[in-house]
This record gives sequence, C-alpha cells and structure tokens, in this order.
Amino acid sequence: MRQFGVEPPAEAGKVDVWPGYLASFIRRHPQVDGDETARQALPGMFGLVPHWAENTQIARHTYNARSETVAIKPSFRDAWRLGRHCIIPIDAFYEPDWRSGRAVATRITAADGAPLGIAGLWSVWQSPQGASVFSYTLLTLNADDHPLMKQFHKPTDEKRMVVILAPRHYQGWLDTSPEHSMALLQQLPQTELQAVVPAEDTN
Repeated sequence: MRQFGVEPPAEAGKVDVWPGYLASFIRRHPQVDGDETARQALPGMFGLVPHWAENTQIARHTYNARSETVAIKPSFRDAWRLGRHCIIPIDAFYEPDWRSGRAVATRITAADGAPLGIAGLWSVWQSPQGASVFSYTLLTLNADDHPLMKQFHKPTDEKRMVVILAPRHYQGWLDTSPEHSMALLQQLPQTELQAVVPAEDTN
C-alpha cells in the first residue's frame, strides 16, 4: 500500500516466483468510477497466456517480452494493442553473473531497499472449464550499455534487463496509450540499483 497505493490481493501467490507460478500484479481498476488513479492488485500467472492459447503451458516461454518486438509478436501483440499495462511489485530479481566462468546468481534490488515496480502487460484467458486465468509478462530492454546490467548472462548473449519503473512513472505507465508506451520504457540508472551475491553463492 505504501509503495504502490493498492491493497495486496487475498491470494498473493508465491514468494519465490518462477514461470507458471502465481504472484501479484497491479493494473488500473476497471470498475471504480470517478477515480482515474484507482488501482487493483490481482494474482496472476507469471508468463502471459494469450486468449488463443490451448492451455497455460505457454507461460513457460512468455514471461519476458522484448520491447523491440512486443507490438508484433503473436503472444503479446493483443495485450499491447489494448494497452493492458501492469506493474509487477517485487523485492528483488536475480540474474546470472558469468564473469568468473560460471553462473553466479546475483540478487538485484533498489539501492534504497524499497520495492521495485516492473513494467508489464497482462492478459486474461478462459479455461475449458470457464475459469478466468489472469497472467502477465515482464517487459525487457537491451542492456549492452548499462554499467550494471551488462555484467549478467553469458558473454556471447545479448545483455537484457527488465524495465524498472521509477515510482513517479507508475500512474503514467498504467494510463498511457499504446502509441505513447515506448517513451516510458527506459533503463533505470545504475545508481538506483545494487547487486549482491547471496552468501550461499560466495563459496
């Protein structure tokens, strides 16, 4: 509530989240009249399930959406066209640091210790039993020139990073139209992030 201006959902989902797990996401509230800033937090599957999917297994492959191609990729283009923007609240995320020659899981947080809000897209899928299944994906950017995030992933791989929203942009991201969405997909400066290797990975 302090960071995102919304009560968490009753079913918050997992704490340690992998593709296919349930966890919270935040969207504009669709039914609150007269309050354009009203938000709603819902449990959703990590990995966007488009309306045409046969089942939810696709979530294993749709947890990240490249900002460069999100408007045309079949899995994401409808959510992008409809402006289904969301914020995914997290304490931290992990990336593999390969500079030692092996993958060292590194915990990345806000420099001030506050929660982070990741820019995402949400969708809703109808199961064969008639249930509505909400899901979401994280938007990513090229990070080849980011002083911190370029350290992660294999040396031969393109460097990528999730789109971390500055708190002042939360409402703008939820409200903006598809035509103006790209302007908000920016790298968060290195000075606003910190990376720590958990103790169990330092041995």
